[in-house]
Amino acid sequence: MATDAHATPMPDVDLSATIAALQEQERELVFRTFTNDDAWRLGCLLVERARAGGLAVVVDVRRGEQQLFHAALDGTSPHNDSWVERKARVVARFGVSTYLASLREVARGRTFTQAHELPFLEYAAAGGAFPVRVEGVGVVGSVAVSGLTQHEDHELVVAVIREFLGLAG
Repeated sequence: MATDAHATPMPDVDLSATIAALQEQERELVFRTFTNDDAWRLGCLLVERARAGGLAVVVDVRRGEQQLFHAALDGTSPHNDSWVERKARVVARFGVSTYLASLREVARGRTFTQAHELPFLEYAAAGGAFPVRVEGVGVVGSVAVSGLTQHEDHELVVAVIREFLGLAG
């Protein structure tokens, strides 16, 4: 089973370009509304995509502090549940994706944990959690995946949010 990486971007990728791309994703991927039914449908879509790819992941969708959807696919463990909890805390506190939060600190020459002095067992800025941002409101929740590398977790969440919002590519 793959696990979440700590603070490393994809190999051979320009860090500033990656950060700019992540910021653009967050500007683009905005919900008009986010109801409990939306959370359920989004979570189910993530599970369908993961199953189709044979991926062992935990999927977690929240609005505020309320967990609206949670699924642990075969091949996952309580370790993955802990990662999604810790990732969701980062999104709730900083209002950005965990991958962006992590890479911003890497660009500054430090880890997220060093920069913010938050307990590692409570906050994980490894890719895979993305803010649920509602138009005219701001960040209201998060969508998180754990089980792959941080880049793969992030890309899975982004691809499914993009599909859910009906955006091309």
